[in-house]
Amino acid sequence: MSTFGIISLVIIIILLAILIALYFMGKKAQAKKEEQDKLLAQSAQSVNLLIIDKGRMKLKDSGLPQVVINQANGFMKRTKVPIVKAKVGNRVTTFIADEKIFDAIPTKKEVKASVSGLYITNVRGLRGPIEQPKKKGFRAKLLEKYNKASDEVSSNKKKTKNK
Repeated sequence: MSTFGIISLVIIIILLAILIALYFMGKKAQAKKEEQDKLLAQSAQSVNLLIIDKGRMKLKDSGLPQVVINQANGFMKRTKVPIVKAKVGNRVTTFIADEKIFDAIPTKKEVKASVSGLYITNVRGLRGPIEQPKKKGFRAKLLEKYNKASDEVSSNKKKTKNK
């Protein structure tokens, strides 16, 4: 067998071993996530929240208690997480929102939310349904920017003609 054949065979075996390891690690992580979701669902409470502000920011800058920041792993400390500042009763509290519902959370409105500790898992409108934001594609965003720019140019031309 040639050296090229031996090298390619070894590379294929190594890649296959990596794929098998990733498969089993993924199954284990998925089972762990499902278990954590069950625990969150068991400890969830319905709370009325007045959403003040929301944004994605690093844990250090979020205003969460230092105990929460210390418990987070190194990867979580460096990534941006969905943070929601809300008024519960007469206290302003900082929450971490679930990634799936973060875009649906309205600002400056009162909502009924399922909260587990400092984690918002579900949001419902207190006075009517919550408006779901429509996801715009890349082409739609470009078209919107083009239309806005062309409107500004045409309004500027009209102003210069009137002068």
